[in-house]
Amino acid sequence: MKTLEIAPSFAAAPLPSIFTVRSEARTRMRDFFSSHIRNPNTRRAYREAVRQFSSFCGEHSIVDLAQVEPVHVAAFVEAQLKLHSRPTVKQRLAALRMLFDWMVVGQVLPVNPAHAVRGPKHSQRRGKTPVLQADEARTLIDAIDTTSLPGLRDRALIGLMVYTFARVGAAVAMRVEDYFVQSRRGWVRLHEKGGKEHEMPTHHNLDRYLEEYISAVGIAQDRKGPLFRTTRGRSGELTGNALLQSDVWRMIRRRALAAGIKTEIGCHTFRATGITAYLKNGGRLEIAQQMAAHESARTTCLYDRRSDEVSLDEVERIGI
Repeated sequence: MKTLEIAPSFAAAPLPSIFTVRSEARTRMRDFFSSHIRNPNTRRAYREAVRQFSSFCGEHSIVDLAQVEPVHVAAFVEAQLKLHSRPTVKQRLAALRMLFDWMVVGQVLPVNPAHAVRGPKHSQRRGKTPVLQADEARTLIDAIDTTSLPGLRDRALIGLMVYTFARVGAAVAMRVEDYFVQSRRGWVRLHEKGGKEHEMPTHHNLDRYLEEYISAVGIAQDRKGPLFRTTRGRSGELTGNALLQSDVWRMIRRRALAAGIKTEIGCHTFRATGITAYLKNGGRLEIAQQMAAHESARTTCLYDRRSDEVSLDEVERIGI
């Protein structure tokens, strides 16, 4: 009989103690993380929220879910605010609400103790993601040594995130077949959050980067294989395995250092950099929203950093 496989991020860590006292709670929480929460990033974040809450309960001698009351959840929120940002605490409270709702539906608990607890207020009109100027992004891309396969791969990957506003998760999930020709030009197919499939034409620079990379690696016929692949040690050869997000982050920091970029950039930097460059060149916000696959234009506005230059100009007026 074939063994049932459970999501790695769930199976790798032990269940928080407060959820292991009763078998029905243990089973219900296992089902919550293995089948109800599908996104691996959300699963990881929610699991940390549950772990933190379980530790908090242990410190206050709460050993069973039936003992949890709204006052305990509210106290947990206050304790978390002393250590973490408001968005993080809001997310953790949301995780508890969803999990306790799951327990109520499964008749493990009569009521949701987190339902009436209000989270911290948080409003954000400007994103915190570090952004590069257009010339800095150009410098970074041009500084990549493309005489090697990893160099061609890295240029194509960074170019993809800049010119399509793709999230790093969507980029590393791409297969070779997700770059294709339609109406005589290149297109990319991105698998974004929430199961959304997003297609858009490629910028002529990105088209060249992808063509040169795929041709040099020789993966054009491996249509179902990963597009961006790991390196085999220091050999410079690429494997058949897809890059991880952590691999991309380390690559970006290494490339930025080599290019003399002092801004502490990350994977999301190129999404904000591309959107800002597009809007500065006369692009429309509603089109940027479509290109970024955002549900709301308010989200796209968080990536619009044109006001940074205005603020800098005004600061320089202080003639002292």
